[in-house]
Amino acid sequence: MISPERLDLMQRGWVGLLRPFGVEPAAAYPPFDRLAAAHAEPHRHYHTLEHVGEVLRVAGRLGGGPAVSLAAWFHDAVYDPKAHDNEARSAELAERELTTLGLPADVVAKVADLVRSTAHFASESFHGSDFDTLHDADLAILAAAEPRYRRYADDVRREYVWVPEADYRAGRTKVLEAFLARERIFRTPVMFEDGEEAARRNLRAEVERLAG
Repeated sequence: MISPERLDLMQRGWVGLLRPFGVEPAAAYPPFDRLAAAHAEPHRHYHTLEHVGEVLRVAGRLGGGPAVSLAAWFHDAVYDPKAHDNEARSAELAERELTTLGLPADVVAKVADLVRSTAHFASESFHGSDFDTLHDADLAILAAAEPRYRRYADDVRREYVWVPEADYRAGRTKVLEAFLARERIFRTPVMFEDGEEAARRNLRAEVERLAG
């Protein structure tokens, strides 16, 4: 749950993001409300507006442009932990919403591709600075300070509360070990330099906790 003040700041950021495309505030408010409502669904604990805000902040730090910021807003707009097509459905939602707002077709297509690239390990088939920026911004939580990382891990477990403990530990460990097996977790020079070591430390620590 984010504060009303933070929600207001995010709304103003959303309106400002769309303004260069000629979208008036009155037209920008309804899709913002729908995105805010989606990210407040009761089954969400990590994939919330807090996560969107974190992705936006890191993307801005990495120099991401408007398409990256729009993709940050939509990349988890559809989130059902029991489904396997969340990113595809989120991309379709982005296409509908942004087309209705009148954004150029090439921008809409780029945002949709960026959203699709956030599927687990699907990003390996997407290349370019914008894709690398969104990839690293989305995964920046892995390099968070230990208390924030622990809360993230706990929140992910809460989103999969319906999975038996032994099955969750096995599945989660498989995901974490796949990240650890990568030559690089982060693609951009800034995140690799600042976060690679911390991310690997956090991931190894969680694997150890899951084994215990």
